[in-house]
Amino acid sequence: MARARIPGWAAGLIGALALLAAWWAFSATVFQPPPGTTFTPVPSPFTVLQTIWQDGLTPYWNVFQVTIAEAAIGYAWGNGVALLLAATVLLLPRIEPVVVQVAVVSYCLPVVAVGGIAIVVLGGAKRAGDPSATAVFLAALAVFFTTVVGALLGFKAADRASLDVVHVYGGSRFTALRKVRLVAALPAILNALQIAVPSAFLGAVLGEYLGGTDRGVGITLIKLQGDLDPARVWAVFLLTAVVALIGYAAVGALARVVTPWVSGRAAA
Repeated sequence: MARARIPGWAAGLIGALALLAAWWAFSATVFQPPPGTTFTPVPSPFTVLQTIWQDGLTPYWNVFQVTIAEAAIGYAWGNGVALLLAATVLLLPRIEPVVVQVAVVSYCLPVVAVGGIAIVVLGGAKRAGDPSATAVFLAALAVFFTTVVGALLGFKAADRASLDVVHVYGGSRFTALRKVRLVAALPAILNALQIAVPSAFLGAVLGEYLGGTDRGVGITLIKLQGDLDPARVWAVFLLTAVVALIGYAAVGALARVVTPWVSGRAAA
């Protein structure tokens, strides 16, 4: 008898509760304040949630909206270039080794070194409150490898018989790409785009850490760490995870709508 699978929402809820329980356990045992002080490097989840409630979401939104904008712009650029190169490989197969090597090199580059060069070449925000060019670049770089590999694997998953039909009827490589390969690659591409959401947000935060901006998650974390305010540091950490999770879930919902056959549901 086949065992019933745990629904995705239930698995996510169980995982979140397990992480909160581990967080509380470490804050109550391992990371206790040193004797004679009240400074707690890892506050409990209750303390962090209480801090967010007392502060309200407005001050946090003022911080996050810049980083979200940077991540969104980098996400669009990085994934756009990655999909364009992957599609070009199908039209010009000889350049595949070059594209793959470029993707691998982009993944292996040390982010701190690349970010240091980017802050010198691209700079940060042009005006106060504007997105940082370096943060946008690192967000784009963070998603490039995943989308290139996912798209290439998806394009190669096309049914050979369908490709032969297009060829027999005089279709070009572009016709095969549009009629067959793109449809077959959609699940893999959307999965890559879903994974790229948290990566883009992380890249934007790392770009802000390097400077060149006066507002954003990265620079706010630096300020809060300098002020020795662990409760708000962890509040920003928690909200960062929530924002990345919302973006991840949104692309996942889009994938289920666009490719209903993947989950076994009938298309509308």
